[in-house]
Amino acid sequence: MSRRFSGSRLLIATHNAGKLEEMAQLLKPHGVTVAGAAEMNLPEPEETEETFVGNARIKAHAAARATGLPALSDDSGLEIDALGGAPGVHTADWAQTPDGRDFTVAMQRAQREMEALRAPYPRKARFRCTLVLAWPDGHDEVFEGAVPGRMTWPMRGRQGHGYDPVFMPDGFDITFAEMDPAEKNRISHRARAMQQFVAACFG
Repeated sequence: MSRRFSGSRLLIATHNAGKLEEMAQLLKPHGVTVAGAAEMNLPEPEETEETFVGNARIKAHAAARATGLPALSDDSGLEIDALGGAPGVHTADWAQTPDGRDFTVAMQRAQREMEALRAPYPRKARFRCTLVLAWPDGHDEVFEGAVPGRMTWPMRGRQGHGYDPVFMPDGFDITFAEMDPAEKNRISHRARAMQQFVAACFG
């Protein structure tokens, strides 16, 4: 039996504004408002694990210990079959530049590496999301979601964030970045993990 969340304000252990807004919209129908790690002046812990669940646990437990509040963290990324599942947990790292994160650089790298391998079409991939809700006493709950699709090039669309302009979910002929945000939030990997979280902790 999952431990239920009984508050009305949830700490989201992320400094990513796009991710925070997406979670805020997904939680709004349940009467829950969110606070981000940045507004709580929390440092970003070093993500040293090689799995999504490992890194999500690091972030959630660090935030819960620092604030004494339950904290929800997300570790998510893009897995490209032709690249052996890369970038995976290094999804954001691929965007790192001396001037901060630039996901155009990351998308160009993914395309360049697939081309170098002459990866066959369709270039299957999936976005994967792992959520961890941690309490200050060390308890946590884990929820996972994934959305399969394929890589496309060139980049298309101006909505969304991250690798959305080059990812086309199965059953659609548009990228996440061309999709209305409400539609993306309905089918995304994060939405699927959040549905499990909501059912277990609010249902």
